[in-house]
Amino acid sequence: MNNKHPANVSIMALGLRGIPNVPGGVEAHASALYPRLRALGANVTVMGRSRYRPTDAPAVWRGVTIKWIPAPNLTGAEALVHTFLGVLYAAVHRPDVLHIHAVGPWLLAPLAKLFALKVVVTHHGQDYLREKWGAPARAILRLGERVGMRFADERIVISHSILELAQAKYHCKATLIPNGVGVLQPVATKSLLDKYAVTPNRYVIQVSRLVPEKRQLDLIAAFTNARLSGWKLLLVGGAQGSERYANLVRKQCASNDAIINTGFLRPSEVQELVSHAGIFALPSSHEGLPICLLEAMKLGTPVLASDIPANREMELDEASYFPVGDIQTLSRRLRELAATTPGEREIIAKRLREACVRYNWDAIAKSTMQLMIRVAGRSSRGVHIHEPRPQPH
Repeated sequence: MNNKHPANVSIMALGLRGIPNVPGGVEAHASALYPRLRALGANVTVMGRSRYRPTDAPAVWRGVTIKWIPAPNLTGAEALVHTFLGVLYAAVHRPDVLHIHAVGPWLLAPLAKLFALKVVVTHHGQDYLREKWGAPARAILRLGERVGMRFADERIVISHSILELAQAKYHCKATLIPNGVGVLQPVATKSLLDKYAVTPNRYVIQVSRLVPEKRQLDLIAAFTNARLSGWKLLLVGGAQGSERYANLVRKQCASNDAIINTGFLRPSEVQELVSHAGIFALPSSHEGLPICLLEAMKLGTPVLASDIPANREMELDEASYFPVGDIQTLSRRLRELAATTPGEREIIAKRLREACVRYNWDAIAKSTMQLMIRVAGRSSRGVHIHEPRPQPH
C-alpha cells in the first residue's frame, strides 16, 4: 500500500459495523474497497460501531483510519443512532464525501445534506425483505431507501436488479458498481480441517451469519436427506440480532455429529476451509450480490446457490441453482455434485474462475474513485489517480 501520495479526496464511511475482521456483507465490501481507494490516493475514515470492535482492532488498517463510535445494543435502533452520531462527526470534520451504506442508515441523508455534506449512498440490497424484520422495521427500511434515493448526490447499486429498482421505482439515476473478488488462491494448509475433523473434498460449507434469510435450516435438512456417506456439513458464522434462529441452528448441530457450527472465523480461516470443501452452498432467500459466493467461485469450489436474482447474476450452470426452500431439489443437487469425479471438478473450477473475471476489485475501486472525485466537485482531468501495482487476475 502506497501512502506517500497526497490524498485527492477525503471520504468518511457510515452504515457498517466496522473493519477489519467484523462479520457481514457490507463489512466485507468495505474491507476490500477502502484500502484500494487509499492506494488510489483517497483519505478514508471508516466509522465503526464500538460494540463490534475486535479486541485487536488497529486505529489504522491498510492506510484506512478507523473511528469507533458508540451504538446502543438495541435491534432496530443501533444503526440509526450510530449513523446520527456519525453524521455529526462528519459535520465537524468535513470530508469531501460522506459514503453511507445500506438503506436503513440512509434515513439520515437529509441531516447530512442539512450540514452541507456531499453524500454518496450504496445500495447493497433490499434489507426490508429480510425475514428477521417485522412490519414496523420493514416500513422504516423502505422509507430509508426512498429518502436515500431522493437526497443523495450519487447512488451506487451493486447489482442489475437493484439498478432496475432505482430506475423503475424511484426514477433516478444510479451507477452500477458491483461487489468484487480479490486475487485468491486455494490454501494448501489443512490445520482447520484437522480441528473440525473433516476430509478434503468431503464436506459441504456455508459461510454466513446465522439469520433466517440465510436459511441454514434448509441446508441442514437437505444435507440430512442427501445421506452423503463420510461427508460433513460446516456452517461458518455466528448470530447477529437473531438469537432465536441461531439457537435453532445450534440445536440441530448439537444433535448430529456430522453438522458443525464453527462460529465466526477470520477471512484467512474461511479461505482455508472453502479451498478444501467439496461443495459451497448458499440457500439464502435474500442477497445483495454475495461476496462469499464470488470467493468460493474464485477458489474453484463447486457451488450450489438459491435461485434468486442476486445469485442469478453469477450466471452459473443451471444445475447449480435450486428454488428457495426446496429441500428435495437441494438434496438431489448435493448428491449429484458429491458424485463428480476429480476431472469433472477441475472443469467446474475452471469455469467458475472464468466467471469471476468481471468482478475485479481493482477495477471496481477505480470506478468508485472516479465517482467520488466527481461528487467532491473535482475535475478528473486535474486529479491524478495513483495507480497501485497491477495484480494478476
